[in-house]
Amino acid sequence: MSRDEREDDAICKVIVSRGDRYSIWPADRENALGWTDAGKKGTRKQCLAYIEKVSKDARPPAEKKK
Repeated sequence: MSRDEREDDAICKVIVSRGDRYSIWPADRENALGWTDAGKKGTRKQCLAYIEKVSKDARPPAEKKK
């Protein structure tokens, strides 16, 4: 099994910082300092889909296209 396959199958959780930044974190690890659970666990793909749905991209429109 390749590393990518292991990462795809690993259970992750979504965490959020005080500044409303989202990240994926291994579900079995304690959150990084300053980060809290966002309430979503699943595969990496599921967590990324959740982040895309709930996060707000605060960059100006011109920067989003780069």
